[in-house]
Amino acid sequence: MKAIRIHGRGGPDHLVYEDAPQPHPGPGEVLVRVYAAGVIATELQWDETYQTNAGSLRPLPIPGPDLSGVVEEIGSGITALARGDEVYAMLGYGRDGAEAEFTIALPSELAPKPRTLDFVRAAAVPLTALTAWQALFVHARLAAGQTILIHGAAGGVGVFAVQLARWVGAHVIATASARNRDFLRELGASAVIDYTTTRFEEIVHDVDLVFDLVGGDTLVRSWQVVKPGGVLVSVVSPRPSFAKAKAHGVRPVWFIVEPNREQLIQIGALIDAGQIRPIIDTVLPLSQARQAYEQGARGHTRGKIVLRVVD
Repeated sequence: MKAIRIHGRGGPDHLVYEDAPQPHPGPGEVLVRVYAAGVIATELQWDETYQTNAGSLRPLPIPGPDLSGVVEEIGSGITALARGDEVYAMLGYGRDGAEAEFTIALPSELAPKPRTLDFVRAAAVPLTALTAWQALFVHARLAAGQTILIHGAAGGVGVFAVQLARWVGAHVIATASARNRDFLRELGASAVIDYTTTRFEEIVHDVDLVFDLVGGDTLVRSWQVVKPGGVLVSVVSPRPSFAKAKAHGVRPVWFIVEPNREQLIQIGALIDAGQIRPIIDTVLPLSQARQAYEQGARGHTRGKIVLRVVD
């Protein structure tokens, strides 16, 4: 099969499009024919991309946790899936990813592909939507009537966070560049702050939740805008300071997104009901994965970059 494999730790220049052995499912595993794979630009910086769950290095790892595709073969002991099922998933850590013609997945990772999405748009959903879902509803317990400030709102995770926060009935404030103002308001943001001209802390106060997808100075300046007893959630490094959180009376959260079939089913139902939708910045063929990661690393994408594996 054709696959993208990583020939050295570092940046996109280590990605090679080449022939690789086709995997076969063992007991409790599923072989998926990949139709499209979502690109996570930061993945090449993760230790999990190169290591097994036991911590040893994997030879020539295949990146890409996000996929949509069709069940090709089922290992023994699986009854909930059948050959030909259309699925989407975020794959777990420590294994090869989906930037290949075939990949191995677990039943706990696979959910039915939303019926209203084609394979390319479905591949733009799993990791980014799960990150937003887990941040807002699992870790922060966002509820109707609360106010949330989302930094980096036009990115892959941000566009889902805006839509999910609007869906639950929260008041959404977003930071982004001026070109994304109308776009984010259409997705559900009540206010959009142009971070290139305005310091958000000068006009935002007493929010219930900050969801930080930027980090650095943006995170540092965010403590002062959260009301006492509020929450600051981050998924970027370095982790939020517990000392600063305590000083401001804020609960800090830093987490790594996990695969979750049931949450993907709920997200898929919202997509099929027209409540939320994936946003795609660029679609490229699998053979151009290096260009896709280079584009992602430059930042300022609107939504997700997706690799098409099957036309």
